[in-house]
Amino acid sequence: MYAVIDMPRLPDPETQPEFYAGTATKRAMAWVIDVIILGALTALASVLTLGVGLFFLPVVYVTLSFLYRVVTLAGGSATLGMRVMNIGFLTRNGDRFDLAHALLHTIGYTLSIGTLLVQLLSIALMLTSARGQGLTDHVLGTVVINRP
Repeated sequence: MYAVIDMPRLPDPETQPEFYAGTATKRAMAWVIDVIILGALTALASVLTLGVGLFFLPVVYVTLSFLYRVVTLAGGSATLGMRVMNIGFLTRNGDRFDLAHALLHTIGYTLSIGTLLVQLLSIALMLTSARGQGLTDHVLGTVVINRP
C-alpha cells in the first residue's frame, strides 16, 4: 500500500485539474526549447574558447545545462522554455523555487537524464501520476502547474 502525501497548499488535481492539464506535453516542449538554448550557448562557448571547448563538448554542455537550470529555476521557478510554455514549479508548500530547491531539482534532473531507464521511469510518472510529477518531483514533493 502506498502512503498518501498530504499536499494541502498545492492545487488538488481532482477539484482543480486545470492547473495540471497538459503539463507533461508542455514540459516536453519546454525541454526542447531549453535544449535549443543550451545548444546555442554551447556553440557560443566553443567559439569564445577559440575551439578548445570542442574538445570538452560534453563537459561544457552539462556544465552550462546545470548552471542554466539552477539560475533560471531559482530566479523564476521555471526555465526559459517553461516560461514560454506558461508552466512553472511549486514546492510541496505551494511556494516558488528558491536556490536550494533549484539546486536539488537540478541535481535530480541531471542524475536522471544521465540514465535512460531512470529517465523513462520519470517520463512514465509524469504521464500517469495525478499531478504529473516526474521522479525528482516525487522525491522532492514538487509539481509543475499551468501558471494562473
